[in-house]
Parts: sequence; C-alpha cells; structure tokens
Amino acid sequence: MTKSERAEFILRRLEELYPETPIPLDHRDPFTLLVAVLLSAQCTDARVNQVTPGLFARAATPAEMADVPVPEILEAIRSCGLAPRKAQNIADLSARLVAEFGGEVPADLEALESLPGVGHKTASVVMAQAFGQAAFPVDTHIHRLAQRWKLTSGKNVVQTERDLKRLFPERSWNKLHLQMIYYGREHCTARGCDGTTCEICRTLFPRRRRGVATRKS
Repeated sequence: MTKSERAEFILRRLEELYPETPIPLDHRDPFTLLVAVLLSAQCTDARVNQVTPGLFARAATPAEMADVPVPEILEAIRSCGLAPRKAQNIADLSARLVAEFGGEVPADLEALESLPGVGHKTASVVMAQAFGQAAFPVDTHIHRLAQRWKLTSGKNVVQTERDLKRLFPERSWNKLHLQMIYYGREHCTARGCDGTTCEICRTLFPRRRRGVATRKS
C-alpha cells in the first residue's frame, strides 16, 4: 500500500470501529474542558474525571476559580500528576481569562496558547472539541500509531501533526484524532502491540516481521 492508500484504509476502518466519538474528559463548557485537558497531562482521563467534579463544585467559571486560593485547588487535584504546577496554572489562567478575555475562554488558538500551562495540544483540543474548529491534536497514542503505520517519520509531535494534516481531509480531523486515541488505547497499545499485532498493523503491513521502535514525543 502507498501512504495515501494506508490513510484511506485507516480512515474507513476507524469509522467502522468508532462511529461515535464521545470526548473522554467530562466537562460542561469550554472552561471546564480546558481545565480537564490541562489536568490530563501525565494523568489518565479516568483520574481526571474523578477529581474534576469536586473541583468544579467549588468553582466552575474563570471568575469563581480565580477567587479560589491555590492550596484549595491543589487539594482538589492532588492525585493528578504534577498537581502543584497544575494548581498554579489553573489559578493563573483563570485570572488571565477574567482580566483579558471577559471571563470567557477565547475561541482562538494563539490566545489559548498564551494562557499559563496551555500548550499547543491542549489549545488544539479545546479548539476542536469546544468550538468545532478543525484541529488535529497529537498525543502519545496518535504519535505512536502514526509511526507504526508509517504516516510520519515521527521525529516529534509537531512533525506528526503536520504530516497527518496533509494526509487526511480537514473535515475528518476532529473526529479522527479521537478515533486514533481510542484505537491506540484499546488495540495498538504501547506494550500490547509493536506494529505487528493489532488488526490495522497486520492489515497495513502483512509482511512485517520485526516490531517498530517508536520515537517518544
């Protein structure tokens, strides 16, 4: 198969496997999604979904969160990885949203990336899932799959995102990034598949005998 043929197969098969793509992180609006995505760094979605109800019961808007002392935010999210830094970032970005954006999450990638603790991936998720703007956030699952499926040389997530955007139609990006995450978690896992085991890997590369050493993002 050529790279384009592999992309067409992947798009079709993932649509068959995951016709519905609910967002894994529980949220109510753009702000609670932003906070949840920030918390998900080096932390499972399941853990984030355990801690956010208590946090959002205390404060569910930027204005409310900006009034919560950092130690209280930390106490609510302590079981998440990098909790002290995340607590400070949540407090700081909430204050920035109030001071500079009228207490609303901006529907603008560059503005989102300017917020404390908000990198390109987090901003892209919010743009795609909260505002419906075309984006292709690349996490560790997508980065791994893109390498195993030879859709990118995989030097870093920036290159992976660029390569995937070239291969797949823009209308598919928002849904496809979730479909790839689901598949990477369920079938083509870091330890459960080395590029020779799961259905898509075997279909794309039936003659592959050696595992693929993927580069970390």
